[in-house]
Amino acid sequence: AHLLFDDAPKALINQTEQVVRLIRSKGVGVYFCTQNPTDVPEDVLGQLGNRVQHALRAYTPKDRKTIRATAQNFVPNPDLDIEASLTQMGVGEALCSTLRGKGTPTMADACLIAPPRSRMGPISSDERATIRAASPVGTRYDDTIDRVSAFEKLASRAAQKVPEAPKTTSRSRSRQSVWEAALKSAARTMATSLSKKLVRGIFGNLGSKRRGR
Repeated sequence: AHLLFDDAPKALINQTEQVVRLIRSKGVGVYFCTQNPTDVPEDVLGQLGNRVQHALRAYTPKDRKTIRATAQNFVPNPDLDIEASLTQMGVGEALCSTLRGKGTPTMADACLIAPPRSRMGPISSDERATIRAASPVGTRYDDTIDRVSAFEKLASRAAQKVPEAPKTTSRSRSRQSVWEAALKSAARTMATSLSKKLVRGIFGNLGSKRRGR
Protein backbone atom coordinates (compact mmCIF):
# COMPACT_ATOMS: atom_id res chain seq x y z
CA ALA A 1 0.00 0.00 0.00
CA HIS A 2 2.82 2.45 0.73
CA LEU A 3 4.06 2.08 -2.86
CA LEU A 4 0.63 3.17 -4.06
CA PHE A 5 -0.22 5.92 -1.59
CA ASP A 6 3.11 7.51 -0.64
CA ASP A 7 3.23 11.03 -2.13
CA ALA A 8 0.07 10.22 -4.09
CA PRO A 9 -1.93 13.25 -5.32
CA LYS A 10 -5.37 13.87 -3.89
CA ALA A 11 -6.99 13.05 -7.23
CA LEU A 12 -5.49 9.52 -7.21
CA ILE A 13 -6.66 8.89 -3.64
CA ASN A 14 -10.18 10.06 -4.48
CA GLN A 15 -10.26 7.85 -7.58
CA THR A 16 -9.02 4.85 -5.59
CA GLU A 17 -11.70 5.43 -2.96
CA GLN A 18 -14.36 5.58 -5.68
CA VAL A 19 -13.15 2.32 -7.24
CA VAL A 20 -13.12 0.60 -3.84
CA ARG A 21 -16.69 1.80 -3.20
CA LEU A 22 -17.89 0.45 -6.55
CA ILE A 23 -16.18 -2.90 -6.11
CA ARG A 24 -17.46 -3.26 -2.57
CA SER A 25 -21.02 -2.52 -3.72
CA LYS A 26 -20.76 -5.60 -5.98
CA GLY A 27 -19.87 -7.83 -3.04
CA VAL A 28 -16.19 -8.20 -3.97
CA GLY A 29 -13.53 -7.89 -1.28
CA VAL A 30 -10.55 -5.57 -1.71
CA TYR A 31 -7.29 -6.03 0.18
CA PHE A 32 -4.36 -3.63 0.57
CA CYS A 33 -1.23 -5.34 1.87
CA THR A 34 1.12 -3.37 4.09
CA GLN A 35 3.12 -3.77 7.29
CA ASN A 36 1.77 -0.55 8.76
CA PRO A 37 -1.99 0.08 8.52
CA THR A 38 -1.42 3.83 8.58
CA ASP A 39 -0.05 3.52 5.02
CA VAL A 40 -3.65 3.34 3.78
CA PRO A 41 -5.48 6.71 3.77
CA GLU A 42 -8.41 6.94 6.18
CA ASP A 43 -10.93 7.57 3.38
CA VAL A 44 -9.89 4.32 1.69
CA LEU A 45 -9.44 2.42 4.95
CA GLY A 46 -13.00 3.23 5.93
CA GLN A 47 -14.29 1.31 2.89
CA LEU A 48 -12.50 -1.93 3.78
CA GLY A 49 -14.79 -4.30 5.65
CA ASN A 50 -12.47 -7.31 5.94
CA ARG A 51 -9.39 -6.78 8.11
CA VAL A 52 -6.54 -9.19 8.79
CA GLN A 53 -3.87 -7.63 11.01
CA HIS A 54 -0.72 -9.49 11.99
CA ALA A 55 1.43 -8.59 14.97
CA LEU A 56 2.72 -5.08 15.50
CA ARG A 57 5.70 -4.27 17.68
CA ALA A 58 5.91 -1.18 19.87
CA TYR A 59 9.50 -0.03 19.97
CA THR A 60 8.90 3.72 19.90
CA PRO A 61 6.16 6.14 21.01
CA LYS A 62 5.17 6.44 17.35
CA ASP A 63 4.72 2.66 17.16
CA ARG A 64 2.47 2.68 20.24
CA LYS A 65 0.38 5.44 18.65
CA THR A 66 0.01 3.35 15.50
CA ILE A 67 -1.05 0.29 17.53
CA ARG A 68 -3.65 2.35 19.39
CA ALA A 69 -5.06 3.71 16.11
CA THR A 70 -5.11 0.22 14.58
CA ALA A 71 -6.99 -1.22 17.54
CA GLN A 72 -9.65 1.46 17.20
CA ASN A 73 -10.35 0.33 13.60
CA PHE A 74 -11.68 -3.04 14.83
CA VAL A 75 -15.09 -3.78 16.30
CA PRO A 76 -14.50 -4.08 20.09
CA ASN A 77 -14.59 -7.56 21.63
CA PRO A 78 -15.42 -7.60 25.35
CA ASP A 79 -13.46 -10.85 25.78
CA LEU A 80 -10.31 -9.60 24.02
CA ASP A 81 -7.86 -6.80 24.65
CA ILE A 82 -7.26 -5.81 21.04
CA GLU A 83 -4.38 -3.42 21.70
CA ALA A 84 -2.50 -5.98 23.81
CA SER A 85 -3.20 -8.80 21.33
CA LEU A 86 -1.61 -6.83 18.50
CA THR A 87 1.72 -6.79 20.32
CA GLN A 88 1.61 -10.37 21.67
CA MET A 89 0.69 -12.37 18.58
CA GLY A 90 3.25 -14.76 17.16
CA VAL A 91 4.10 -15.99 13.68
CA GLY A 92 1.01 -17.06 11.72
CA GLU A 93 -1.40 -15.41 14.15
CA ALA A 94 -3.59 -12.47 13.18
CA LEU A 95 -6.41 -10.34 14.45
CA CYS A 96 -9.36 -10.77 12.06
CA SER A 97 -12.69 -9.07 11.45
CA THR A 98 -14.81 -9.97 8.42
CA LEU A 99 -18.23 -9.07 7.08
CA ARG A 100 -21.30 -11.19 7.73
CA GLY A 101 -23.88 -12.13 5.15
CA LYS A 102 -25.73 -8.80 5.48
CA GLY A 103 -22.55 -6.75 5.37
CA THR A 104 -22.12 -6.12 9.11
CA PRO A 105 -18.58 -6.58 10.52
CA THR A 106 -17.83 -9.21 13.14
CA MET A 107 -16.01 -8.52 16.39
CA ALA A 108 -12.24 -8.76 16.32
CA ASP A 109 -10.85 -12.16 17.22
CA ALA A 110 -7.41 -13.73 17.30
CA CYS A 111 -7.01 -16.41 14.62
CA LEU A 112 -4.35 -18.78 13.35
CA ILE A 113 -3.83 -18.23 9.63
CA ALA A 114 -3.42 -21.40 7.59
CA PRO A 115 -0.48 -21.22 5.18
CA PRO A 116 -1.44 -21.03 1.49
CA ARG A 117 -1.36 -24.27 -0.48
CA SER A 118 0.52 -23.26 -3.56
CA ARG A 119 3.57 -24.07 -5.60
CA MET A 120 5.84 -22.31 -8.03
CA GLY A 121 5.26 -23.29 -11.63
CA PRO A 122 2.38 -24.40 -13.88
CA ILE A 123 0.15 -27.39 -13.21
CA SER A 124 0.50 -30.59 -15.20
CA SER A 125 -1.61 -31.50 -18.23
CA ASP A 126 -3.51 -34.19 -16.28
CA GLU A 127 -4.34 -31.72 -13.50
CA ARG A 128 -5.50 -29.15 -16.04
CA ALA A 129 -7.72 -31.73 -17.75
CA THR A 130 -9.26 -32.71 -14.40
CA ILE A 131 -10.03 -29.08 -13.53
CA ARG A 132 -11.52 -28.43 -16.97
CA ALA A 133 -13.73 -31.51 -16.75
CA ALA A 134 -15.10 -30.44 -13.36
CA SER A 135 -15.71 -26.84 -14.41
CA PRO A 136 -19.10 -25.85 -15.89
CA VAL A 137 -17.29 -23.61 -18.40
CA GLY A 138 -14.31 -25.88 -18.96
CA THR A 139 -15.08 -26.61 -22.62
CA ARG A 140 -17.40 -23.70 -23.33
CA TYR A 141 -14.82 -21.62 -25.19
CA ASP A 142 -13.15 -24.41 -27.15
CA ASP A 143 -15.13 -23.74 -30.34
CA THR A 144 -14.53 -20.45 -32.11
CA ILE A 145 -17.70 -18.62 -33.16
CA ASP A 146 -17.20 -15.88 -35.74
CA ARG A 147 -20.30 -13.73 -35.37
CA VAL A 148 -21.15 -10.91 -37.75
CA SER A 149 -19.95 -7.69 -36.17
CA ALA A 150 -21.70 -4.33 -36.31
CA PHE A 151 -18.94 -3.01 -38.55
CA GLU A 152 -19.51 -5.78 -41.07
CA LYS A 153 -23.26 -5.14 -41.09
CA LEU A 154 -22.79 -1.42 -41.71
CA ALA A 155 -20.22 -2.09 -44.42
CA SER A 156 -22.59 -4.45 -46.24
CA ARG A 157 -25.36 -1.85 -46.13
CA ALA A 158 -23.06 0.82 -47.50
CA ALA A 159 -22.02 -1.49 -50.31
CA GLN A 160 -25.59 -1.94 -51.50
CA LYS A 161 -26.53 0.45 -54.33
CA VAL A 162 -29.20 2.98 -53.56
CA PRO A 163 -32.00 2.80 -56.24
CA GLU A 164 -31.92 5.87 -58.46
CA ALA A 165 -35.01 8.03 -58.91
CA PRO A 166 -36.60 7.87 -62.41
CA LYS A 167 -35.39 10.65 -64.65
CA THR A 168 -37.96 13.01 -66.24
CA THR A 169 -37.63 13.17 -70.03
CA SER A 170 -37.63 16.44 -71.94
CA ARG A 171 -40.81 15.39 -73.82
CA SER A 172 -42.77 14.91 -70.58
CA ARG A 173 -41.47 18.21 -69.29
CA SER A 174 -42.57 19.95 -72.53
CA ARG A 175 -46.01 18.34 -72.27
CA GLN A 176 -46.34 19.52 -68.70
CA SER A 177 -45.34 23.03 -69.70
CA VAL A 178 -47.97 23.10 -72.53
CA TRP A 179 -50.71 21.92 -70.20
CA GLU A 180 -49.66 24.36 -67.51
CA ALA A 181 -49.77 27.24 -70.05
CA ALA A 182 -53.22 26.15 -71.29
CA LEU A 183 -54.60 25.94 -67.78
CA LYS A 184 -53.22 29.34 -66.87
CA SER A 185 -54.69 30.86 -70.04
CA ALA A 186 -58.11 29.31 -69.38
CA ALA A 187 -58.01 30.57 -65.80
CA ARG A 188 -57.24 34.11 -66.99
CA THR A 189 -60.07 34.00 -69.58
CA MET A 190 -62.59 32.81 -67.02
CA ALA A 191 -61.50 35.43 -64.51
CA THR A 192 -61.78 38.20 -67.14
CA SER A 193 -65.27 37.14 -68.28
CA LEU A 194 -66.49 36.83 -64.72
CA SER A 195 -65.15 40.25 -63.79
CA LYS A 196 -66.85 41.79 -66.87
CA LYS A 197 -70.21 40.19 -66.02
CA LEU A 198 -69.97 41.42 -62.45
CA VAL A 199 -69.19 44.99 -63.54
CA ARG A 200 -72.06 44.96 -66.04
CA GLY A 201 -74.46 43.63 -63.48
CA ILE A 202 -73.48 46.23 -60.90
CA PHE A 203 -73.76 49.19 -63.29
CA GLY A 204 -77.05 47.83 -64.79
CA ASN A 205 -78.64 47.75 -61.34
CA LEU A 206 -77.48 51.29 -60.64
CA GLY A 207 -78.96 52.55 -63.96
CA SER A 208 -82.31 50.89 -63.36
CA LYS A 209 -82.57 52.49 -59.93
CA ARG A 210 -81.90 55.97 -61.35
CA ARG A 211 -84.53 55.56 -64.07
CA GLY A 212 -87.01 54.39 -61.54
CA ARG A 213 -86.56 57.62 -59.60
